[in-house]
Amino acid sequence: MKNITVSVDDDTYRRARIKAAERDTSVSALVRDFLNGLAREESEFERLKREEKELRASIKGFSASDRLPREELYDRGRK
Repeated sequence: MKNITVSVDDDTYRRARIKAAERDTSVSALVRDFLNGLAREESEFERLKREEKELRASIKGFSASDRLPREELYDRGRK
C-alpha cells in the first residue's frame, strides 16, 4: 500500500474531520474510499468503447450495398 500526502486548507480539513467523526472513521479512510471509488469508475474512453460495442450489437441486417447500387452512387453528380 502506498502513502500519499495531500494539502488542504484548514477549513476543509476541519469539515473533513467532522464528517469522518460522524461516520466513525478517519480522514485517511474517507480519502482512501474516495480514491478507490474513483479508480473503479469507467474512463471516458472505456465508456465510449462500451457504448459503441452495444450500438454495433443492436444493428441487425445492415448492408450498405442494399441501399444504393454502385452505378447510381457514381452517377448522382453527373445528372
